[in-house]
Amino acid sequence: MTKFNFLTTHVGSVPYLAINGLTEKLNSLLDVPAWPQLSQRSFRESMYVQYSHTLPAIQEDAKQEKVYFETSKDISEALENFYTPLLTDNVDAFALHPNYAPGFFAMLDTLQKTEGEWAKGQVTGPISFGLTVTDQDLRASLYNDILADTIVKNMAMNARWQIRQLKSVRQNVIIFLDEPYMAAFGSAFISLSREQAIAYLDEVFDAIHAEGGIAGIHCCANTDWGVLLGTHVDILNLDAYGFIENLALYPTELREYLDRGGNVCWGIVPNNEHIFNETPQGLAERLRNGISLIVEKAAARGVTIKADEFSNRSLIAPACGLGSTSIEVADRVFEVLAETGKILKSG
Repeated sequence: MTKFNFLTTHVGSVPYLAINGLTEKLNSLLDVPAWPQLSQRSFRESMYVQYSHTLPAIQEDAKQEKVYFETSKDISEALENFYTPLLTDNVDAFALHPNYAPGFFAMLDTLQKTEGEWAKGQVTGPISFGLTVTDQDLRASLYNDILADTIVKNMAMNARWQIRQLKSVRQNVIIFLDEPYMAAFGSAFISLSREQAIAYLDEVFDAIHAEGGIAGIHCCANTDWGVLLGTHVDILNLDAYGFIENLALYPTELREYLDRGGNVCWGIVPNNEHIFNETPQGLAERLRNGISLIVEKAAARGVTIKADEFSNRSLIAPACGLGSTSIEVADRVFEVLAETGKILKSG
């Protein structure tokens, strides 16, 4: 079993506008450097545009700064062009494009020039993508079975491509699915069954495993954690600063997850102005108290979970992405994150 012992990483998005020096900085500060998404620099670097250019019938609206599916016309040729490389297992056909993800290529270059064991990539989760990106009539693409299948497979193939690139420079590669829309799962706003959600996610997780990668999932708010714990994911990433007590509501599912080798990436460092009111020591203690709460709540329901089980099964990260915050906040977040990791590693 991989021993993480509170390795530090981050979600992906950052507020910086310049790439020069950024990937070197992230690589020096983080145990598991993740390539940066510079979403404030261009809408093409947003999580809903970055991975879209390989999808069939996708249209880019630069004026509205969005993408959408155009399905009012025959899309059979576009579908054929999409599935042909898929059927021949042409992973390179699903590569990130430098105009949409310059942070990936900058980080790859940085990792080639430095030593280390770890690297992290990320793709937008198919559920969040499919519920955010619509067709021309503003219908969520996830509710179109044909489009939903292409979205899932597109993310799976892109994840495989990232792993191949990152494994050329680092032995251990983690790929996270970013699924913010899972915070609304189970509400009237999402018409998606538990079985469908798990099937969509597992198809991507299985693709990651097929390339020798480690699969993670990030949800930046509260959700039905039982659904995510029931997938094939290896690392569950949650906003532990704001919602760690909610994970305590799922002791049986968490016990089963840990028994099959599951890990947790605790988003214990706030990704907003609250960072200026926190200290590394205080955040380390906040996490320890949160884990103790999970242990106590589990015991009260007859489930045995020991606090020390998490020592080798934990990573830490900011509570969510940093793309919408300021450079001052992001700088402080990364500084505090690195120091908090040192404290937790020392016990």
